[in-house]
Amino acid sequence: MSLPLTDDFRSIVLHDIPLLDVRAPVEYEKGAFLHTTNIPILDDEERRLVGIRYKEEGNAAAEKLAEQLIKNEGKEKRVALWKAYIKENPNAMLFCFRGGQRSGISQSWLAEQGVNITRLKGGYKAFRNFLMQESLRITAQHKTIILGGRTGSGKTVLLSKIEGSVDLEGIANHRGSSFGPLTTPQPSQIDFENNLAYTLIHFDAKNFKYLVIEHESHNIGRAFIPKPLYINLVEGELILLETPIKERVEITLYEYVTLALQNYSEKFEQNGVDEWAKDVHDNLKRIKKRLGSELYLEFQNLFTESLNRFILTKDVALFKPFIQRLLEDYYDPMYDYQIEKTKIPIIFRGNAEEVLAFLALKKI
Repeated sequence: MSLPLTDDFRSIVLHDIPLLDVRAPVEYEKGAFLHTTNIPILDDEERRLVGIRYKEEGNAAAEKLAEQLIKNEGKEKRVALWKAYIKENPNAMLFCFRGGQRSGISQSWLAEQGVNITRLKGGYKAFRNFLMQESLRITAQHKTIILGGRTGSGKTVLLSKIEGSVDLEGIANHRGSSFGPLTTPQPSQIDFENNLAYTLIHFDAKNFKYLVIEHESHNIGRAFIPKPLYINLVEGELILLETPIKERVEITLYEYVTLALQNYSEKFEQNGVDEWAKDVHDNLKRIKKRLGSELYLEFQNLFTESLNRFILTKDVALFKPFIQRLLEDYYDPMYDYQIEKTKIPIIFRGNAEEVLAFLALKKI
């Protein structure tokens, strides 16, 4: 009996098809796709042993060892887990690394139980290759509008109001600055690239005229935009969001202090403030060379003074002097230098309302 096979990867992305990944956990942890659940046919140690047997004695011997390792009880347990997953996700599809033996065996075992599931042709490797090629094609074919502005200008909030925008920082789970790490981990590099590809394919399907992104460097925290993709993204036009310093302090205070303290308290409970303060001090140490020793000590002292008063009063507004100094003496000089050196043509400057009005005229 011929079992269903597909390489319609675009449809999988556009319909957010759930995927059953039967690769070993170590493979899954290195990189996976959105809406994927890992229920392996071989665990990490079993996979390692089978791989050794394959190299030493060939495919037939490797298959025989796999069967011995799994045995009947192991087979029944695996099939039961897969069936339970498919019952919850009836339109799910199945894959392994190359779409060959592991997913083929899994598919046939399920068929024996009367459960039909489609298998991805070429498996993980083919699907990921499709995603990477699509990322390059889409970013090459669409004009890019890049939203720039000083730290705390409210670029991310404005971006969320623009159709056709892609939130690179959201995909990277990082605010894109020295003080940008969040309490939740960033995705692996492979997951970042895969998730970005999913977002771009959804964007492409809506036929927007422009791809709108925030002005970023290659790196967003520890995630980096692959060079060919980055080159495509920065070949666009630059719009600068201009926001008064008072408003920028309020925006930054909310993101870097109020919201951060909430997140740290959720993760570390009663130790949330201490853990947050420790990370702020660590972040200051990382930029010490750029600040210089004198300014670094001023920043450390200003933050410590604000922190001690906050512990007594719980008033986050006490961090405003520290935030304003950070913006004016650290972030703004870097921003001015970047804008002075940029080769991206600047086509507009204005506040949030003016930027939205300008974009409406361009009919993005």
